[in-house]
Amino acid sequence: MLRISRLTDYAVVLTTELARHTHAIAVSDLSSLTDVPAPTASKVLKSLLKAGVVVSSRGTHGGYRLSEDPNRIPIVRVIEAIEGPIAVTECAETDVACEHETSCGVRANWQRINRAVHDALAAISIADMTSPSIGGARLIPLLRSAEEADDRRSLASATGRPR
Repeated sequence: MLRISRLTDYAVVLTTELARHTHAIAVSDLSSLTDVPAPTASKVLKSLLKAGVVVSSRGTHGGYRLSEDPNRIPIVRVIEAIEGPIAVTECAETDVACEHETSCGVRANWQRINRAVHDALAAISIADMTSPSIGGARLIPLLRSAEEADDRRSLASATGRPR
């Protein structure tokens, strides 16, 4: 089963809460607002800081805030800050060698699947996560066949619109 870790889930919750504020928020306040335990919030925020997703400031009005507009931060950056690169299988990472690589008939397809997962996560911003997904929010369509995907790509390049 594909599943993100609890720390990654907390990272999404914390960044989504930060998206609702324009000023820095102290870890203790973020913990209260999100029910993420303060030590865990601190650990997650340090990883997000290292990845450049958030910035921190010290002092009486210090804390954490997003490094840029939440519309410009895709959720994939948050996930990769905690989990590392998206890879549904070990061979989905392009630079990983496998003993079965020369005879494997599915590696290219795993890489396609990996790209689709990555692209779906890259299409959703932190700002998107602040709104409920009902009432007109844009959903990411799941394609049923390679032929349908090719048709949509052709249409997108012909119209200049995203898939």
